[in-house]
Amino acid sequence: MNAYLLYPDREWTNAGRYADDRTIIQDLGLKTLFSASAKEIEKEDGKIKLVREADPFLEDVMKKVMMVPLRREEDIYYRQAILKDCYGDEAFIYELYELSGQILRDWDRLGRKVSGKTGSPTPRNLVTKIHVLQMFVNSLTKLGRLLADHGEKLRSEGLRALRERLEGEFSQELRSGLERILKDIAFYASENEPENQGAGNVRTVSKPKMILGCRIGDGLKPADFQVQSLTTESRRFRSSGSALGRAQDYISSLTTASFSVRKDQALREQADRLEYEIVCYIVSCCEPFLEAFSAFFDQLHFQAAFYRGAVNLRHYMERFNIRGCFPEVCGKGSMRFAELKELVMAIEQRTDPVGNTCRIADKRLLIVTGANQGGKSTFLRSLGIAQIMLQCGLPVAAERFAGGIYPSFFTHFTRREDSAMNSGRLNEELKRMSQIVDRLEGDSMVLLNESFASTTEKEGSLIAYDVVRALTEAGVEVLTVTHLLSFAQRVYAECSGAEPEGTMGQAGHQGDGLGSRAEFLSAQRLEDGRRTFKMVQHAPELTSFGLDLYDKIIPAGNMKI
Repeated sequence: MNAYLLYPDREWTNAGRYADDRTIIQDLGLKTLFSASAKEIEKEDGKIKLVREADPFLEDVMKKVMMVPLRREEDIYYRQAILKDCYGDEAFIYELYELSGQILRDWDRLGRKVSGKTGSPTPRNLVTKIHVLQMFVNSLTKLGRLLADHGEKLRSEGLRALRERLEGEFSQELRSGLERILKDIAFYASENEPENQGAGNVRTVSKPKMILGCRIGDGLKPADFQVQSLTTESRRFRSSGSALGRAQDYISSLTTASFSVRKDQALREQADRLEYEIVCYIVSCCEPFLEAFSAFFDQLHFQAAFYRGAVNLRHYMERFNIRGCFPEVCGKGSMRFAELKELVMAIEQRTDPVGNTCRIADKRLLIVTGANQGGKSTFLRSLGIAQIMLQCGLPVAAERFAGGIYPSFFTHFTRREDSAMNSGRLNEELKRMSQIVDRLEGDSMVLLNESFASTTEKEGSLIAYDVVRALTEAGVEVLTVTHLLSFAQRVYAECSGAEPEGTMGQAGHQGDGLGSRAEFLSAQRLEDGRRTFKMVQHAPELTSFGLDLYDKIIPAGNMKI
């Protein structure tokens, strides 16, 4: 039995992670999303009543699934369809997550984590197997009922297929047969359980009723025993100290067979052994059923956790009035979005950030320049977060979003120098870039945030140009925020065929170098110096308007030496 809720044709294996997932998490601040996905928001009368503590399992699942990109368009839409069902019927995914979790907890109490120990079968192990078999039957019955109760709202291929597989592999006929077997051998599993004590010192005990068939062999001895039937009968016994109890014991002792078994220890041991062998054989016939579902519950719980976390994340988006959309998959080199917002900042700062709208077609390079503190890095992070969410089937914090699929995805954000560094910042940046180049594959995207700015503007521009040109010529898509204006203007000059200012004749002709593959955005700045945090299509300028910040932080006349 397979869950198949994350992929249409396979189970989860945690294979195919981003090559540098730790850096991606750090640069894009994804821990905030993992944590938000693990917290359930309770509402009352439309208002937030309680935000529960993070569920560590949900947090771990979201981290694992989000760091394994989907590589096929149909897989992305497959997940989106299931998630739409969960959005439309949140009670279903809550119940599925709780049910699958309870199954695993019950199984753990029965010794699931130590069941792999080797050794010969024992009566205790046999009793445990019976209890596990009973738990499997009960759990699958509850799961089938859950899927049936919510069936009208579950329209996705993944959930409909799960229901059909369960009905096929745990059919009504199989369930009835297993329930009959469990009822027949109930006496064996109940022997180690407390007997039911009733009123008047009357207790009910489960006892076996076995009918054996045999033939008469040499010397009139019975041979070739076969079990004709085995059932469990409930018998009521009274306390031996009471008059009715003594009468019951006396009547029972008049039966020769009963007397023989009760008084003859060897015969009692043989009867116990016969019971054990028969029950052991019956349970062994159910092994294929146990094996077929042994891995199913783990997978079901893990995969249900992803959708439960996605619903929690949606609640966080609604909390800050952030609209989300299910992104579309488009061709390489193209990206279009409307009101795209930086989700991590929204959650951390509890605000509704400024959204951006843009359309990029048939480009391999996006260069973002403009005013300091104009929202450029925030914009780049919003693109990176959206790309990660698209590639794991989650909605994006935008009104509309469409992008390509880039399983080979990297980020290269500037780092602050600290005492742990064994070399300068530029050396550290170049080492990280070298590691990225070593891991690049087909369908790659790299996000550069103020890379190579730790040296002079002239040297940084030369390094940035050479690195970016090599990447784009290799088919890598590069999105970069930069204050290296010589680099940006050089690329723009190649695009327009003009001679850039201050680049000493480095420009090529239109169609050469990077220009024909580049798109340029700039952080918008109003005439009075105010930042709108909007990105607009604009040619790179020769200033980042740092004087605006100087005048704001150090007003005229307040400078003291």
